[in-house]
Amino acid sequence: MASSTSSPVQLSVPRGDSPFVQARRAFVKNRAAVLALLVLLIILLSAVFASNLTTYDPVKRDAKARTQAPSAEHLLGTDALGRDLFTRLLYGGRISLQVGFFSVLASALVGVPMGFVAGYMGGRVDNWIMRFMDLILAFPGLILAIWLVSMLGVSITNVIIAISIGSIPTYARITRGVTLSTREMDYVVAAHSMGASAARILRLHILPSVVAPLIVLVTLSISSNIVAGASLSFLGLGVRPPLPEWGAMLADGRGYMRNAWWMSVFPGVAIMLVVLAANVVGDGLRDALDPRTRSR
Repeated sequence: MASSTSSPVQLSVPRGDSPFVQARRAFVKNRAAVLALLVLLIILLSAVFASNLTTYDPVKRDAKARTQAPSAEHLLGTDALGRDLFTRLLYGGRISLQVGFFSVLASALVGVPMGFVAGYMGGRVDNWIMRFMDLILAFPGLILAIWLVSMLGVSITNVIIAISIGSIPTYARITRGVTLSTREMDYVVAAHSMGASAARILRLHILPSVVAPLIVLVTLSISSNIVAGASLSFLGLGVRPPLPEWGAMLADGRGYMRNAWWMSVFPGVAIMLVVLAANVVGDGLRDALDPRTRSR
């Protein structure tokens, strides 16, 4: 009599997509956000590879080509010193984007840890940190940046420092709020009762809850910091001539609006495109990372 062996039946249980996959799918469905992200990438790559897109020198003067209108030779015209405006826009984008990205990075590197400490420790530590944040918030951001640059000196590094200091409280407050709500969750309390260290709880349990709002905040902060950097350059507190920067180019062209409108219009359009695209991407990320919005 032949013996029969039966193999165990394996049941495959379908797993749902991870939150990251769901957020990515929701973001891709948002055509406006995808288009805005594409615009940001094009502007970023144009600034990085500016030397490959133009043959003109961004600072070399040409007295014979002063205030020429846009043409085949000069796509966006020339400025009052005969410099190609398209070239200066490309190279100026490097400085403006550096101010936006690095100021956001500096703010996050300082504000996020302070928010973690304040929210998790509580008590006097929380009170002292938040009162210090309130002190910074008592000054209008642009006024504080002007004062700091005036004290530190005019340079790109000091502009980044001045703008980032004014943004630190925003990162600290958002991180603290999420930390305060997350640390009371059952799984966090259980991890704490089992002897998990504060660093482990912050890294494994609280940090994932902070990532989503921080990503949105970073995206939206880049545009506002670019505007702040352009404002400082417009006031003469940014880059030093003859280096190109979008805010400084706006300031250079304000006296030629009647005869050479392109000197101010094209830098203004560049700032507008970056700010608009960054805001649309930020809105798209906010909708994609919010489960309530994805379920609609």
